[in-house]
Amino acid sequence: MAIRNEAPTSTQISRGRRAGARGASTSTTRDSSHIRATANGNDPTPRRGPPAPPIDLAHLSLWSHTEQTDRGVAVTAGPAVEDGLGASSLVELAVRRLRGEILSGALAPGERLVEEQLTRRFGTSRAPLREALRLLGQQGLVEHLPRRGVRVTELSARDIDELFSLRDALERFAVERALRSGARPSTAALRAATEQMERAAQGGDAAEQAAGHRAFHLALVGLADHRQLLRTYEPVLTQLQLYMATNLRREAVAASPQEGAHRHRRLCDAVDSGDLDAVLAELGHHGARTYLAPELDG
Repeated sequence: MAIRNEAPTSTQISRGRRAGARGASTSTTRDSSHIRATANGNDPTPRRGPPAPPIDLAHLSLWSHTEQTDRGVAVTAGPAVEDGLGASSLVELAVRRLRGEILSGALAPGERLVEEQLTRRFGTSRAPLREALRLLGQQGLVEHLPRRGVRVTELSARDIDELFSLRDALERFAVERALRSGARPSTAALRAATEQMERAAQGGDAAEQAAGHRAFHLALVGLADHRQLLRTYEPVLTQLQLYMATNLRREAVAASPQEGAHRHRRLCDAVDSGDLDAVLAELGHHGARTYLAPELDG
């Protein structure tokens, strides 16, 4: 097939000349600007500078939030807070308040926790409250019942007795393993936990005293340096901590606020002496459930 080779018309030539003139004019203007700027010591050519410093996430405003992307961390404007507090702070506050009320006895075992009432009382929304309840469930302080909501954990008399007897057996095994052959393990963690209990008792902080109490018994079993033993022991302690706190609270009323800490200091001193018989004797009358008669007789 033949190819037709037609000459451009006069109109096409005229348009091409005008477009070429405009392009040349633009190019000349850019070149002239570049020459003048260079002559004055200011080169307008973009240059690749040093890399930007990393974002310090610790100093970001509370009114922005970050998102991990394929290119790094993106900072997006917009409130990531509720009532002036970050979501994590609201969860922590709810956990702290509920934990304190449970361990102080203000919320009794078996008592229902109604979301609507708690959100109104704490002045928060449902999302942080539900997360707080989930965390308290992991700590053994509340339990989620299918189609019945959430309540403070309640154990049967048999469960309480079995868990305490299991705790006793595991602790005896731990100290026998730790002190055999005259070994003298460090009691620094035991003493730190005892001092925490003493300070909390003096200040009337039931939640802090419960934390020190838990830390003491974990440190006691930790003396054995036996990972599987500790993994077995921790869930037992988690289930018992509400009743351990109840025993301490009633002991403070019946005897003195410092009596619970004194019992644990005596046990710590026995461990520190390295006398296994003295430790086992102290464990034998440690009084872990002396004041739980109402629950154990139920």
